[in-house]
Amino acid sequence: MEFEILYAINNLHNPVLDKIMIGITSLGNAGIFWIAVAIFLICIKKTRKCGILMLISMAFGLILGNGVLKNLVTRERPCWIDENIPLLIPNPHDYSFPSGHTLASFEAAVMIFLHNKKWGIISLVVAILIAFSRMYLFVHFPTDILGGAALGTLISILVYEVYENIKNKKEVKEVQE
Repeated sequence: MEFEILYAINNLHNPVLDKIMIGITSLGNAGIFWIAVAIFLICIKKTRKCGILMLISMAFGLILGNGVLKNLVTRERPCWIDENIPLLIPNPHDYSFPSGHTLASFEAAVMIFLHNKKWGIISLVVAILIAFSRMYLFVHFPTDILGGAALGTLISILVYEVYENIKNKKEVKEVQE
């Protein structure tokens, strides 16, 4: 069924959309776009906490998603299984599950959403586009995308909640003193 979805997406290909999807997917390469956003947010006092928590979330995702899960699951990429679909980007050399582009994008976008709904919605749209581009470019299965999105969302919510709990305990302790 997953290949059926990928083949249906493959029918959307045209020269203009191909260039757009290559550009969108490049935003997720090594998390550079989201790292740049986080660094920008850190430079502004009002958004510093969001930027720091984005970087913390993305570090956990890198370790858990790319370092542990990809190597435990060892799922082959669709482009490795069906080599008849021409790739528009270099063939990735790491395993497929979960999608690292999607994982980092959802960690960043969800963290932004938790701090600012308006910018968070825009960030989530970007994250969804990056995730879709990975299927469009035939380098991830839909479940790789869903796994990356779910794990990224969970990690960001957990990092946010842990930070809030620590902050609240510190505030309570300061009041008691």
